[in-house]
Amino acid sequence: MTAQIVEGKIIVESVYEELKQEIPQLITQTGRRPVLVSVYVGSHPAIEVYIRSQNRAARQLGIEYRWYHLPDTADEREVLRRLDQLNRDPEVSGIILQLPLPLHLRRSVLVNAIDPLKDVDGTHPENVGAALIGEMRVGSCTALAAIRLIEATQVQVEGKEAVIVGHSELVGKPLSLMLLDRLATVTISHIATARRGLLADHVRRAEILVVAVGSPEVIKGEWIRPEAVVIDVGINQVGSRIVGDVEFEPAKERASFITPVPGGVGPVTVSMLMQNTVKAFKAQAETMKNSK
Repeated sequence: MTAQIVEGKIIVESVYEELKQEIPQLITQTGRRPVLVSVYVGSHPAIEVYIRSQNRAARQLGIEYRWYHLPDTADEREVLRRLDQLNRDPEVSGIILQLPLPLHLRRSVLVNAIDPLKDVDGTHPENVGAALIGEMRVGSCTALAAIRLIEATQVQVEGKEAVIVGHSELVGKPLSLMLLDRLATVTISHIATARRGLLADHVRRAEILVVAVGSPEVIKGEWIRPEAVVIDVGINQVGSRIVGDVEFEPAKERASFITPVPGGVGPVTVSMLMQNTVKAFKAQAETMKNSK
């Protein structure tokens, strides 16, 4: 058996087709255009690739895209000042703080400083809390992308053994809530699981496997449960190659569905960011209307 490759571009085309119809209508109704602003601190090649993808997608859809690049030496107060300016700017619909941050900056402090209505990556505690009680307004773009890719397989999620490798705030934790809402039986494994030598055991149980650890081919193909759905979030440079967190070729021979790297989760993540920006724009327009 060879797995069916779940390409991100099909989902992206569907999302963008909807947004291309919705955004002009919103511009006509409000007299304003959605504006997405990226705040990027330091130097990180993967982030720069992501920013270029965001810019291309936004321009294609009629969303204005701005970005502010602060140096590695920027202190917390400087980043907070920039975020405060963007929070108070009525033109700005969405703010995304590019992660990871330089080590001297506290992620929690900076994420918490973003206006929840302008948080388009679902990282503000207010938005995380809404997701926790099943009232998600905007979610983590990467976690949403993983869900869309799982849904594209048309495999029933309810009751399935879902294993997430990685417990980050951007992927593992929010994705676990989304899968729980869909009545999957969810296990999160992480570095301590691997240290105990139990990672392979957990992976072998997974009917739905999502891997997001940023370690090239850490999940061996022989661990994959026959006919599993495999969503590989990782993107790693190995010499001249880009590879995921899953050993692709042997995994492909065991899984029923598998996402490629590149071309799987990455493009869908960008499309979810665009969708979240439009949601934020609509929520702010409604708030302004009700305040009059």
